[in-house]
Amino acid sequence: MIVALVVLLVLLSLAVAWAFRKRRPVSPSADRWVRTQFDPAAFGLVPREQLDPRRPGPEPDGATCAEEQKVAEAAWGGDWRVAAAYAEEAGADWDERWSRIETLAQIARGDDRWLTDWRTALPDSGDAGTVHALVLVDEAWAIRGSAYAHQVPDEDMRRFRSMLPAAMAAAQRTADRAPHDPGPWVVMITAARAMSYSQSQFHDLWRNLTARAPHHTAAHWQALQYWCAKWHGSDELMLDFAVRAVTSAPHGSTLPGLYLHALDELDKVGKRAERIDGLRGAQGRARLEDIARRLDSVPQDHPELPQLRHLLAYRLGRVGAYGAALEQFRRLGPYCGARPWKDDEAGAVVAFDRARGLAARGASRRG
Repeated sequence: MIVALVVLLVLLSLAVAWAFRKRRPVSPSADRWVRTQFDPAAFGLVPREQLDPRRPGPEPDGATCAEEQKVAEAAWGGDWRVAAAYAEEAGADWDERWSRIETLAQIARGDDRWLTDWRTALPDSGDAGTVHALVLVDEAWAIRGSAYAHQVPDEDMRRFRSMLPAAMAAAQRTADRAPHDPGPWVVMITAARAMSYSQSQFHDLWRNLTARAPHHTAAHWQALQYWCAKWHGSDELMLDFAVRAVTSAPHGSTLPGLYLHALDELDKVGKRAERIDGLRGAQGRARLEDIARRLDSVPQDHPELPQLRHLLAYRLGRVGAYGAALEQFRRLGPYCGARPWKDDEAGAVVAFDRARGLAARGASRRG
């Protein structure tokens, strides 16, 4: 009976600890101020009733959506040339080119006959080969899903692993035929994580990728996953990789946001980033404020920017950089349909409003 009681108390204490880990404790006076005295307009913020949990930022540009629809309809109608021109128009802007490759891969999942025709007509096309290899990788990951390995059914994991070598081989063939194109190397980096490539093998892939596109954002995100503790690295290796990406990022790039994704990765596995040396105190605030300045150079209509601002506002508030957090909330306006707010049990609107209220209170108290 006593043993059972002890076990019950331990379980309850763990549950309480988990609850506090999910939501950072706030003093009763601060929470009361947000609920009863916080006036968003007084801090240059939109009213509560205008908060929009449906999306992280403004709707995509209508012209961009219309262009993608035109490409899709042409492809499904059997004309691969429109798709080829769509990818080619991005030129050497490798981030934009990869975005278009991903769009074409999505189009091909419904009907890939046009892709087969494209590859047949232009066997040395880096774009066509990369789309094909990416489709193979995506199909494999769709079977596996995003769960942890121990949660994936054995048969699904077997099928997943059996499909990856074909994707890797397709990407390698494309790299041989289009030696200046970084696209196939991004696919190889994506597949390498799941194929349990050694760190030495991965370094070789990374060297080839960065020789072609040293600041490729999507490639860095895939590499971040490789270096995290749940795959083939550690917290230290992941964070070191993210910091180097921030410091080397060119003007106008979203690459500094990689550090925010690294902190998010720590949260996902139940670790408090602010408790890790180098991420807390003045040093942690300085790094986040540097990221805020770097993101200011990103075009304001960049589709990835709103999500990064949400993560940045959250992190700035967590380390007590309330003025900087408040500025991010001003820039976000009414949009709150993003992580971390939408993961909160109270709902995105409540979590977002609470966080910006705490930032407003903290900023006003520090004058």
